[in-house]
Amino acid sequence: MTELSKTSDSSEAWPDLSVVQQWFQAVVTDPAGISAGLQSDEALELAPMSRADLEYMVTRSDKVSARDRLAIYGNAYFARLIECLGDSYPVLKRILGDEVFNGFAFNYLQRYPSQSYTLGHLGERFSQYLGETRPDADDAPPRDEERLLGWPDFLIDLANLEWVIGQVFDGPGIEGKSILSAEKLQDIEPEQWPSARLNPVPCLQLIATRFPLNEFYTLARQASAGEETPFPSPLDSYVAITRRDYVVRRHELTHAQYVLLEALAKGDVLGDAIENAAACSDLGDQDFAEALQEWFQYWTSQQFFASVTLSA
Repeated sequence: MTELSKTSDSSEAWPDLSVVQQWFQAVVTDPAGISAGLQSDEALELAPMSRADLEYMVTRSDKVSARDRLAIYGNAYFARLIECLGDSYPVLKRILGDEVFNGFAFNYLQRYPSQSYTLGHLGERFSQYLGETRPDADDAPPRDEERLLGWPDFLIDLANLEWVIGQVFDGPGIEGKSILSAEKLQDIEPEQWPSARLNPVPCLQLIATRFPLNEFYTLARQASAGEETPFPSPLDSYVAITRRDYVVRRHELTHAQYVLLEALAKGDVLGDAIENAAACSDLGDQDFAEALQEWFQYWTSQQFFASVTLSA
């Protein structure tokens, strides 16, 4: 524990407790370690001190110096953050193994130290970090016959999927709110549809991946301890993620469906969104029209849309 010394050889008064607490945080959370934290601009501005002064600021024990006691807190701080990252990326951690994942996590925290009062934002740049560092295929689990040619892309996409799932779970949902129903849609006149805007619910998220991760994620979460989940081959895939009754739900999408929902999420009018989707669909006009009706019936039943905005 840190405590203020009541006596000191220095004639200057020691800082009050609130300043000491800020100083302590600056020192133990420095990503470069305790030594760097003690010499950081923030710590020196709060409480400039010599090595001897440190022994007054932090009580030493018979066997542990003040610096080493600070190091204990620093190590515990980063150990806790790594544990929290593992909770945010359980499948990624499982397939990498604790040692490899923890190595990625520690290096990530050096590049992107925690800047928020809440751990909810801790891993928001983890998939970005994996993309920036492009982990080598040699970091794959020891299953040579199953190593993926695009292993780094697999890791990045999986990290992004897990992060979005967590954000949808913790973020705003539709529980207790009015949602656009099929009956409300039927009340709209046909000539109003092309200029209408369908407004997605706040928890709807769309993800494009380079691997079919939706099924892989389900299998990996259901696998028992020690059971391996076969890695999927590369294949462009699309998933809609939402939350209903406090349960996160994932829905496989075709490319055309993804293009359509993405356009609606950006605020495009329905006519333009449908035109974009038709351009990347292999269906003929009649089949596409029938498919559209089925899509919107399903999406409405799954509460994808909060409301519809009609042009005046």
